[in-house]
Amino acid sequence: MSKKALVIGATGLIGRNLVFELLKSSEYSLVTVFARRDMVIKHDKLNQILLDFDDLSDFGNDMEVDDVFCCLGSTKAKTPDLELYRMIDFEYPLLVARMAQERGAKQFLLVSSLGASKDSSVFYSKLKGEIEDAIASLNYRSFHVFRPSLLLGWRKESRPLETVSQFLMRVLNPLFIGPLRLYKAIKGASVAKAMLVIANKSESGHHVYLNNKIAELAED
Repeated sequence: MSKKALVIGATGLIGRNLVFELLKSSEYSLVTVFARRDMVIKHDKLNQILLDFDDLSDFGNDMEVDDVFCCLGSTKAKTPDLELYRMIDFEYPLLVARMAQERGAKQFLLVSSLGASKDSSVFYSKLKGEIEDAIASLNYRSFHVFRPSLLLGWRKESRPLETVSQFLMRVLNPLFIGPLRLYKAIKGASVAKAMLVIANKSESGHHVYLNNKIAELAED
């Protein structure tokens, strides 16, 4: 039986690649996307809904899906207002997780970050750890967390420091072997492929995939 998917954060580096992967997959008959801006994609399976995330509660009927993929996230540079930052990285994903689960969703796949921990002194890492724990507490049949390292790939928005870091990591990546693979930069497209691989397995329980495992899954 083909499944229905919901993607939030679909216009970002991972999210956009993930939508392409889902549209190509025979496992899914419908891919619903919540986005602030048009993805400029046309496909028979694509149901794109442009919205203000503050109005998420008005779109409950569109959350009647099997699998939820959350690629939503920001940065301090892009969102210096920490209250708004928390809304994007914590409140919106948690609300979608709750509403989708109430409507029958059984599987939730979340893009987090390497070093995520609710006990971290770093705001970004702490927030990622908090959303992981909050969604875990909902007890989805399947909850999968992906913690990639620095992401490689083209973004629409300008991130100067990240662009420099990407350049350096492309040069240094060959040196990250053995245990250091955990910190090796990874393509956003690879994270998307790994998410689809795991979604198709539909394994129950709470699972966390670190950077090196994500890379392995993308090669399957």
